[in-house]
Amino acid sequence: MPEPGPTIGDVATAAGVSRATVSRAFGRPGMLRQETVEHVLTVAGRLGYTPNRVAQALSTGRFANLAVVVPDIANPFFPPLIRAAQGRADRAGFAVFLGDADEDPEREDVLLRQLGTQVEGFVLASSRMTDDRIRAHAGRRPLVLVNRDVPGIPRVLIDTTRGVTEAVEHLAGLGHRAIAYLSGPAGSWSNSQRKRAVRRAAQRRGLTVQTLAARRPTFDAGRQSVPALLASGATAVVAFDDLMAQGVLAGLAERGVAVPAGLSVVGCDDVLAAQAYPPLTTVSARSAEAGTAAVELLTGRLASGATMADTRLLLDTALVIRATTGPPGH
Repeated sequence: MPEPGPTIGDVATAAGVSRATVSRAFGRPGMLRQETVEHVLTVAGRLGYTPNRVAQALSTGRFANLAVVVPDIANPFFPPLIRAAQGRADRAGFAVFLGDADEDPEREDVLLRQLGTQVEGFVLASSRMTDDRIRAHAGRRPLVLVNRDVPGIPRVLIDTTRGVTEAVEHLAGLGHRAIAYLSGPAGSWSNSQRKRAVRRAAQRRGLTVQTLAARRPTFDAGRQSVPALLASGATAVVAFDDLMAQGVLAGLAERGVAVPAGLSVVGCDDVLAAQAYPPLTTVSARSAEAGTAAVELLTGRLASGATMADTRLLLDTALVIRATTGPPGH
């Protein structure tokens, strides 16, 4: 039989601390001084000690798991957020469960109810549920929102207002007088914010705006919107996100419409935009920073045991000009 590994008692003796201190260093590091946590973890690593998560959960009621739930894992905006969230959670001693709601608020609701028995808290990104349902879940488990603004619940918001406003100003400066906004999901906070920013900036510059709706923010939705875009008389389009904008580029290429001479295209989120052809003018994204910040808010609350404060963290954005915008063609 293999020899038993080092125990929590072995780590406590070697580190010169109590067993309770070792347990807290792994399970609730916020209760200890940072130097104490680092000392215990260093000694544990030297001894090859690994905490028994099942035993910890049975004794403390804490499973050291978090859940990150997103509306569409295939959308390239979310993988950087998930990766950053997982990295920050790992450093805090938490494992991460991932849920994909498939742009369905009912599925999202079910995911949170099912995962709620296995995790200590949630990061809920771009939720499609109603405010009331979000508040109900926040009453059961600590919850931090990303890109959803519900008062009373901690949230990290990527504020695209400035970047989208800069995009409209950029198009107006190039001579465009009629633009279109290719809309995202009706239940998306980000979509509402971006649509409002386009309309306000266009009104200030005397531009006309048409809104074209898409049910889901996908490549195919952008591609299928091209006939309506060309029929609208707009000389430029601001798309809800880069995925839709790349679909627009593909649809224009299929019809032999040059970019930007035939139509200027602006995306949002700066996800793979530099790899598009032509390289896509877009609004910058800070999805990785949002993922990190959300987990920091959540683990900080779990470590301290304090109630969730009404924290509202804003991350600003800016326009990134590349090759898909230019003066309107004649």
